[in-house]
Amino acid sequence: FVFALMAGQIVKAAGADSDKFFSLLDYLWKYGATLILGLALMVFLVYPTVITTFVKKMSFGRFISRMRDAQITAFSTSSSVATLPVTMKTVHEKMGVSKRISSFVLPIGATVNMDGTSMYQAIAVVSMAQLHMVDLTLGQQLTIIITASLASIGAAAVPSAGLVLMIVVLESVGLNPVWIALIIPVDRILDMCRTVVNVTGDATVSTLIASSEKELEVPEKVSVAS
Repeated sequence: FVFALMAGQIVKAAGADSDKFFSLLDYLWKYGATLILGLALMVFLVYPTVITTFVKKMSFGRFISRMRDAQITAFSTSSSVATLPVTMKTVHEKMGVSKRISSFVLPIGATVNMDGTSMYQAIAVVSMAQLHMVDLTLGQQLTIIITASLASIGAAAVPSAGLVLMIVVLESVGLNPVWIALIIPVDRILDMCRTVVNVTGDATVSTLIASSEKELEVPEKVSVAS
């Protein structure tokens, strides 16, 4: 269903011009691949590395495997809030974070810690500027980074909320907010991917805080059912 919607939107945007269709398809492919690569690096490299560096009890592979349930739910729902019960259960039962820490940190993280959304907004704005042959100065690039970070904090933890706030990022550097229509065809699938990053980031922060507060007891083994 998602891909059917994507195909319909791409054809609608391109119209009867075949060259425009293939040009748009090429842009969306490169944009989507770049964003997914960045998100994958966060999930499978950055977060596990941070955890294994500061939490000696948690190995690289153990962190990735134990986050699976929360990540699958995040991918399915595209909402950090909808995933919150699963994230709390995962962090408490599989990571060993105390309920006191997880019940305080995770609800806050679900609303303000949006690493995936921040990356998505920055990459999307830069890619749209490149598509329209707009050269961004260093100052504009820094503005995009700062504005995207601030906008992601204010993003609601619901599907595609970051897409709306991207208007702020575009206008902060004088770009046309109408350009957002270009990435709408693929936004749904990318929204699912960036929610995985947001949820994994929340779990990472709660684990680090629990470790610093001496409230982390990493279980050696966890059951498949849990």
